[in-house]
Order: sequence, then structure tokens, then C-alpha cells
Amino acid sequence: MSGIAAEVLIERLAAWGVDTVFGLPGDGINGIMEGLRRHADKVRFVLVHHEEAAAFMAAGHAKATGTIGVCLATSGPGGIHLLNGLYDAKLDHVPVLAITGMQETAVLGTAYQQEVRLDRLFDDVAEYNQVVTNPVQLPSLVDIAIRTALARRGVAHLTIPNDVQVADADADPWQHVAPARPPQTAPVYLPAPGLPRQEDLVRAAEVLNAAERPALLVGAGALHAREEVLAVAERLKAPVIKTLPGKAVVPDDSPYTTGGLGLLGTRPSEELVDEVDVLFMIGTNFPYTKHLPEPGKTRFVQLEADPARAGTRVPTDVPVVGDAREGLRALLPLLDERSDESFLRKYREKSDKWRGEMLALAGADRDPIAPQYAVSVLDDLAADDAILTCDSGTVATWAARHWTIRDGREFYLSGNLASMAPGLPYGIAMQLAFPGRQVIAYVGDGGFAMLMAEFLTAVRHHLPVKVVVNNNNSLGMILWEQMVLGYPEHGVRFAEPYADFAAWATACGGFGAKVTKSGDLRPAVERALAFDGPALVDVEVDPHEPPMPGKVEYDQAKKFAQAFLKGQPHRAAIATTLFKDRIRKFQD
Repeated sequence: MSGIAAEVLIERLAAWGVDTVFGLPGDGINGIMEGLRRHADKVRFVLVHHEEAAAFMAAGHAKATGTIGVCLATSGPGGIHLLNGLYDAKLDHVPVLAITGMQETAVLGTAYQQEVRLDRLFDDVAEYNQVVTNPVQLPSLVDIAIRTALARRGVAHLTIPNDVQVADADADPWQHVAPARPPQTAPVYLPAPGLPRQEDLVRAAEVLNAAERPALLVGAGALHAREEVLAVAERLKAPVIKTLPGKAVVPDDSPYTTGGLGLLGTRPSEELVDEVDVLFMIGTNFPYTKHLPEPGKTRFVQLEADPARAGTRVPTDVPVVGDAREGLRALLPLLDERSDESFLRKYREKSDKWRGEMLALAGADRDPIAPQYAVSVLDDLAADDAILTCDSGTVATWAARHWTIRDGREFYLSGNLASMAPGLPYGIAMQLAFPGRQVIAYVGDGGFAMLMAEFLTAVRHHLPVKVVVNNNNSLGMILWEQMVLGYPEHGVRFAEPYADFAAWATACGGFGAKVTKSGDLRPAVERALAFDGPALVDVEVDPHEPPMPGKVEYDQAKKFAQAFLKGQPHRAAIATTLFKDRIRKFQD
């Protein structure tokens, strides 16, 4: 015999170029673990502390590399734990293969211990979802699963009963009665052509050439097309708005960009969408339609890789299906060179003013520490090709506004799922994928506490990931969302004392620094970045600093005031912070 079936699984993963599997062992996958042991020279197994983290790591690997991410969990509860990270991959359209165990076939359907039909449970999250019931299926099902995940930019799932895992690799125990033989496939993926139809490009060019006030809205689908985006912006003299997942498409100091859009965006971008007559959406299916131009007053051109997503948010005048880079390259010769820079100049000036206001809020003289200052110090000290991962919450606001994309810097977060806790797992996966680069996880205290055991994973795998904790001892974003609804906050602040996450980092064998004063912040971050290994800086920031939207609407201000009148706790401290922020903006 040629070994056990699990070896075929691992060998096929290696044939696809998979070199890392993130997971946690269990008795439902002992056969797969043996396959990994026998082929440890081909595929590395990264032992984590929680299966949710394994799925986040697989998603983070896929986001940063563009290749398939793989996670592994045992039957029952282990597989269940994968779901949150897998939904992150599904909603952000990145390819991930989840492999789970299942009880041996002889006891399925008998309510055996940990018997959970994971194939049924994963039916919504997975683009491809199969139970392996015969060892000879394995090579082809792995091929089909990975090919489907890559083609559909989503999750594939294979669940393998543990008796099948340890069966002879070439076992084919049943008589064949169908006019077929076991499939034989190859570990090959051919991506669909990315060049849009010429007639669609011509129509798009006609609309864009006729625009008087054009703008671009770019998302994660254009991360590989920076030069092309800037070339189109230059040709049209058009400002560029960025979605948060698409923050790294264009450098933040580019004279073309107005920054982000939405609650975490900038005032210039909000004002821009009210004025444009043509919006060119590139590589984005931006879901927050309240922040998009009003249909009927603005025309829309959309360059989208997935035909199903083109035109799902607004009535797109010209949908163009294709890859962002290939599509823009083909479109560029059809665009007229615009000479009038007045519209672009107007928003360049607005953006310069906005950046000045943001800089004023990041003062080093504030006590408690301004969260904006914490990010600005990190931004100033980090490498020009650093990768920043981010949790959801107020940290996303501060990163969006104060982490500057320049040169080779990158930025990743849970975009559409907006889950708490992916920042550290992302960082671990990306540090493994890019061992020579600086990887920083910027996380909130709430999200970090959920998966803080993974800092120990970083230590044990000798990964120099850096972690900065924005510690406001609360679920900050939910606090402010409650107030914007007109309700006083409730159930969102943790009881004191503040957690000392630096002590945890030190106990794990890494570097830990606790910072409570602004003057101590810069030296602590410098030491953390210079430390040869995992390092964590726990920064106690002002818990009363609101993540205000770029452009405050009347209804938002009204609801905010109602929360105060209804008995908002800490309203004096919040009002004082808001007043001081306003003064700083005027002083700048």
C-alpha cells in the first residue's frame, strides 16, 4: 500500500503550493495529523490556541498573498469554532479551504459523541462543501475544492470521517456500478480572462469623457492596480475616494485622494460624493449606499470582477466586468486628457485642510492619551513597507485616519463581516507569509481579549509580530453607536481596573510595555519595534474620545444630544473632550 488516505490529502495540498496549515488537533483528525507529520517537510502545521484564530489566519493569509489559505479543525466543536473566520473570508471574497474531521462512517447517524453534520452546518458559508467517503476521491476533491475557492473567491470545505483518513490511500472498497471510474484531475487553476469587452470599455469611456466633475471610488479589488488607478485619475483630473479595505490602493499623501468614505471616512470624501456628476467605482461593491451619490443626480460606471456584483448597490449606467488592472489598462487609451484641474484642486485643498485637522487631534500633550496620538506615533515609527492589521471598532477609525499608506505599506481588516478579534491572527499569518517584513497588529482591548492566547502562538513560533492595544476599557464603537441612536450607553464599559495586557505579553516570553502617559508612548513603541520577537504595547487611551464621522449630519447630532438628556453616563467628560477637539481643530 502507498500509505494512508490523509497522506494523499497533504501531498495534494503541497502540489497546489500550500506550505502552511493553521489548526488545532483533536481525535476527529488524528489521521490528518499523521499525514501532516509524515509530510512535515512539505507542509508546515501551525498550532493555534483557538480554531476561530486558525480560520482568521487562513483568511489573513489569503488576503495578503492572494493564494489559498488553509485551516484545519476536528469534528464537532472544533469545526464549529471555524465559522466566524470563514465568514470573514466569504464576505471579503478571499479563497480559503477548511478541512474538518467527522466521526467514522460506521457510527454516523447514531448520535455519537461530537457528531455534528459539519457539511450541513457549513452549507451557507461554503462555495464547495463535500464529505469524503472514499479514499480514491481525495485527490480530485481537493483539486475541485481549491479550484472552486479560487474561482469564486470564497470558502471551500472538505470534511473527512476519521476511518477514511486512516484507510489505505488506494483503497476503493465498493463495487462500481455506474458507468464511471474515480475521477483523475490535476492541481491546476486557470483564472478567467480579466479583460473586459471592448464595447463596454467604449461606453464607459464615453460617460467618463463627458463628465464635468468625475471621481473614482476604489476598493480592495483594485489593490493590485495602484499605477493604473493613478493613471486614470491623472487623465481625468479626478479625485480618488478609497473604501477602508481599499485603503492601500493609493498612497494617503497622493494629491489625488480624499481618503475614505462612510462613518470612518473623511469630510472631503463626504462632500465630494454630493458634488460628483460621474462616479467610477473600481473593484468595490461598497455596501453603505447612504454614503453614495444619489441615483438620478449622478451617473455610475463600475468595473467589477464578478458579474453578479456589478450594479447591485446603485443603478449602474455602464457596468464593466473584468479585472481592475487589465480593465483600466485597456480603458486608459480611450480616455481624453482633461486640462481643467479646478475640481481636483478644490478637493486637494479640502483634503490638505482635513489632514491638518487630524494632525491637530493627535497631540502629544493630551492626558489621557489621545487614541489618535497612539496611531500617529506608530505611523511615524513603522517601516515604509510595514503591514498593519486592524480589529473592528474605534481602532478602525483611528487607523483609517492616522495610518498613512506610503510606498509598500499595506492595511488589512475584517471588511464586510467587521468581526472583532482578527487583528492578531491576521498578523501571525502575514508574518509567516512575509518573514522579512514588519507586521503590526493594531487592536482594541475588547478584540484582543477574545483571542489574546494567540500572542503565545506568536512567541512559540518565534514570530516578531508587534501588537499595539488601544485600551479604552470598553467596547468603544458600540458605546458611540448607542448614543447616535439617542440612547445612553449601557453594558459597554468594563469594570475597572484596566487590564494589563503588557503583563500577559511578558508572561508569554515576549516584550510588554504598559503606557499611561503620552510622554512614555514613543519610547515604548520604539523598544517594541526593535525587539527581536513578539512585542506588545498596551496603551491606555482616553475612553471619552468619540470616533466622529467626517461630516456630522443634523439627525446624528440630534440623537447624540438626546442621549445626553436621557442620562448618558460620563457626559461631562465626553462634552469636555468634544470641546477640546473642536478648539484644537480651530487652532490648527
